[in-house]
Amino acid sequence: MDTDFPHEHCLQIPAHLKASLRIMLLAKHACGDGSHDRVDGNHAQYHHELRRTLEKIGLNVVTANSFDALFSEPDVDFVFPLLNRAGFLNSEMLAPLLLQRLGIPYLGASPILRGLSDDKHLMKLVARQHAVPTSDWRILRRGTDLAAVAALDAARYIIKPNASSASWGIGVAESWSGALAHAAHLHTAGHDAIIEPWLPLLDIAVPVVGGRAPEPWLLPAMAYIPADPDALRSYEEKRALTEQRDDPLEVLANSRVAQRLYAMTRAMCRELWPFDYGRFEFRYDPATESVWFMEVNLSCNLWSKKSISRSAATLGIEHHELVESIVAHSLWRQGLMSTVSERLVA
Repeated sequence: MDTDFPHEHCLQIPAHLKASLRIMLLAKHACGDGSHDRVDGNHAQYHHELRRTLEKIGLNVVTANSFDALFSEPDVDFVFPLLNRAGFLNSEMLAPLLLQRLGIPYLGASPILRGLSDDKHLMKLVARQHAVPTSDWRILRRGTDLAAVAALDAARYIIKPNASSASWGIGVAESWSGALAHAAHLHTAGHDAIIEPWLPLLDIAVPVVGGRAPEPWLLPAMAYIPADPDALRSYEEKRALTEQRDDPLEVLANSRVAQRLYAMTRAMCRELWPFDYGRFEFRYDPATESVWFMEVNLSCNLWSKKSISRSAATLGIEHHELVESIVAHSLWRQGLMSTVSERLVA
């Protein structure tokens, strides 16, 4: 292995491409100074850090913070789209759709795969198709007669928007009627809802990125170890709108369970590949070694403090090296790095 590479699976972008490509970072806070935002919290810091990271790699970066940048053809060769929660349902699909229309390559996954992966109900169906265990659930689309929905048998329920992230809109209920009431609230806010039994256990994330090999590269599974497994992680906590410490993340110590999770993730990847980066999330009971697939995020948080970067760090891969490898994979699979030799020359 070339000693210039941080890891045998990492890719680097050739110097001539760094000099010639014009890359747009499309994110709500891409033009900001990294100050904590009163609504989006640490996402503003994340977007600022990512811009600085792309510049550190040596890329020619331009910034935009609204879809307006894609309504007429921008003078760029490649786009890194992060306008995922733009204030309306399924907004994560709009930037990829507009870029498809313009014929501009972009990081991430195709619009149809973004829609599939962000729909929690549909991804649970994918999981079951591949014999990946899930908890029971009920999908309550807007317009559903809630009184006609068969009740789940559980002591406690968790209710979520079916296509949202970072625990926005999440609720917990001790009764089925309470769960339906929260679902009705989400419907009023314009969202489909999904109801599942509450599982007060550990969250496990399996990061998946593109690398030098043609197949998905699975990074070490990361376990979120909360002080109180019965506590609900809120949107305010995840976005640091309340006082908190860094996420309590550790590499999953149980290698038997890790191997099972990797096999399940590879099975589901067959329905989604190719994409550039994502995070497959499971619940885990250490006492019984049971696992349940929860959801997948194909535009997961790449901030250096979050799971995908911290997983890569356990392999000795620095944050900027991870980001460069992910971007390089996207450039290669879309023809902007056209030869094998370019994939291997820094």
